[in-house]
Amino acid sequence: MDPDQRRAMIVAAALPLVVEYGASVTTAKIARAAGIGEGTIFRVFEDKDALLAACMAEAVRPDDTVAHLESIALDQPLADRLAEAADVVRGHMARIGAVAGALAAAGRLERVAPKSGKDGRLPDREASLARPRAALAALFEPDRDSLRVTPERLADAFQLTLMSAGRLGAPDPLTTEELVDLFLHGALAAPGDAR
Repeated sequence: MDPDQRRAMIVAAALPLVVEYGASVTTAKIARAAGIGEGTIFRVFEDKDALLAACMAEAVRPDDTVAHLESIALDQPLADRLAEAADVVRGHMARIGAVAGALAAAGRLERVAPKSGKDGRLPDREASLARPRAALAALFEPDRDSLRVTPERLADAFQLTLMSAGRLGAPDPLTTEELVDLFLHGALAAPGDAR
């Protein structure tokens, strides 16, 4: 196994443990989950903080999300495409939140999250949003002639809607179906609609 494969394997084993135990997870526990010796971790990662940073970077990485979005069948109705996409994006955001929350609870997020300038964001934040946004735009494309604005602008608005609707601690979060209906049809009920 080459070093990149070993690194990916260790991170994959560590992610659920980081979510469960936060930064207090031991490298011994991670090594057991990965089926390797503890020393192997330190041949791949400089220290535990480097491993935790790699876990955070993996949680933020949009590759799986983009692949799922790109696999949504374009021959189904737009509302169904968007509902499927919303579930995919919400799952990705939940994964990011779980890892970041676990590390933040232990006061380790600041130490392991790479910084970019004064805003403290991950350096590739825009890139991690751009690829899913492009995949979302492709979901609107079959209906381009029926849309009020371009698929790209709708994808941007839908992505922002999903991000804000997914905030933690919302007292009565919208279901996926409610969110998609609201996005496609607006806030005003048609005459005769029941609430």
